[in-house]
Amino acid sequence: MAALILTLPHHALAQSGALPEAVARLLEKHRIPTGSLSVYVRDVSANKPLVQVHAEVARNPASVMKVVTTLAGLDLLGPSYVWTTRAYARTAPNKGEIGDLFFVGGGDPFFVTERFWLFLRQLRDLGVANIRGDLVVDRSFFRTAKAQPGDFDKRPLRVYNVLPDASLINFHATRFILRPSPNGVAISIDPPIDNFVVDNQLRLRDGPCKRRGWKLKLSVVETTPRRVRIAGTYPKRCPKHELTRAVLTPAAYTKGLFTGLWRELGGKFSGQLRYGSAPRDGSLLFEQASQPLALQARGMNKFSNNVMTRHLLLTLGAEHAGPPGTLKKGRAAIEAWLRKEGVWASGFRIDNGAGLSRIARISARTLGELLWKAYRSPRMPEIVSSLPIAGVDGSMRYRLQGEAGAGRAHIKTGLLNGVRAMAGYVLTQTGRRLVVVSLHNHPGVDRGVGTQVQDALLRWAHNL
Repeated sequence: MAALILTLPHHALAQSGALPEAVARLLEKHRIPTGSLSVYVRDVSANKPLVQVHAEVARNPASVMKVVTTLAGLDLLGPSYVWTTRAYARTAPNKGEIGDLFFVGGGDPFFVTERFWLFLRQLRDLGVANIRGDLVVDRSFFRTAKAQPGDFDKRPLRVYNVLPDASLINFHATRFILRPSPNGVAISIDPPIDNFVVDNQLRLRDGPCKRRGWKLKLSVVETTPRRVRIAGTYPKRCPKHELTRAVLTPAAYTKGLFTGLWRELGGKFSGQLRYGSAPRDGSLLFEQASQPLALQARGMNKFSNNVMTRHLLLTLGAEHAGPPGTLKKGRAAIEAWLRKEGVWASGFRIDNGAGLSRIARISARTLGELLWKAYRSPRMPEIVSSLPIAGVDGSMRYRLQGEAGAGRAHIKTGLLNGVRAMAGYVLTQTGRRLVVVSLHNHPGVDRGVGTQVQDALLRWAHNL
C-alpha cells in the first residue's frame, strides 16, 4: 500500500489525503514517523481541502501562531487601528519649563528610536526646554505577569526574548557595530546610549569573512555603570558585522535613550526615571499616533517579531474587555473570535500570541480554515502582504531562491527545538491559489530536515 501511495498522480493523491511523494520519501529517508507531520492544502476557491494528513492533531506551531494573532487583530481592530503615546505634565509649560514629564505608553509595538525622537521633538516645539522634575513612565495600559527575559531558553540578552511593556521603546535593543581598524576592532553602538560601558576585548585575525569559526562572545558584567564585554576574534576581511542585544533593563534603557536624545535636542534634564501614573487632572501636552496595524503586521510576520505580536495580543485584551490588557483577556478575545469564525477546535492554546512557547497548540485544519476564510474576506490584502515571500524577503528570503516557486509563495514560518512549521499561500504554475499548512513536531526537525520537508511540499504545491 505504501508503494502505491507514493506513485499516485497529483489528482489521485489529493483525493486520497496521502502525503506528496517527495515529502513521504524525505520522512522515510530520515526515519521520521509520518504521524509527526500535519499537512493541510486547500484551493482558495474550493469547498473542501485537497490534502488533509493528521490535520486535526493540535501541535506546537512555533512562530506560525503569529498568523492567528495577526488575523484576529486585523479583523477585530481593523487595519487602520493605531496605538497612542501621550505626554502629560502637572501644569502647562511655564517659560519653557515643566516639572515632571509623564510619558504614557499606549502599547505601540513599533515605537522605535526615530519615533521617540519625534515625540521629544514635539515637546521642544511646544517651547519646553527644561524638565525640572523626573521622567515618570506610565505603562499601565498593559498588566503583565512577573517574568524574566531568560525564562524561555536562558538567553536573556536575545532580542526575541524582550518582554512586552506598554512603554516599550526600540524593543530595548542595542546594535553593536563591529569594524576592523588600524588599532584592532572598532565598536560603535546604535542608538547612542551612554549609561553603560563597552569593554572591547576583540582581536583581529586572518581568514575569510565567514561566520563559521567565529568566536564572538557578548556578556554583561553587573558593575556601576553596567559593563558590556565583547570578546573573541574578528576576521580582518569583514568590513562590518552587527550584534543586536538587549543589554539594559527597561528603565535603564529608557532613561539612557531619553537623556541622550533630549540633550541632543537642546533640552535640560537632571532628574531620575521612575514608574507611576499620569495625574488625572494633569495637562495633556500632546499625543502621537503609531503606524497603523496594517503596516505593523508586516514586522510581526515578515520578520517574526515576538514582542510586537505579544503587544497585539495584550491590545486585543484591552479592547475586548477594557484596560489594562492582560494575557487572560487577550486569550479570551482570540478564543471568542475563533468560535465566531467557526474554526474553534479542542486543544487550541495560544499562550503569548507570538509562538515563543512550549505549550502553544493549534491544528493544521484550524490554521488552514482561518487562512481560507481570510483570503475570501476584506482583510485578504493586509494578511497576504504581511507574510514573507519565498526567495524575496523576511524569514523566507533565502528559501527557493532561483527556483520557479520563488516569489509565488507567501509563507509564515516557525522554528523551535523539535518544531518546524509553516502556513500561508502558494500560487501554482497554473494560476491556482492554495492555502498550505505544515506543522511538524519531532526531535531534530529544526536542524535542516524540517526545512527540506517544507520546501518539498511548497514545490509540489507550486507544480499543481
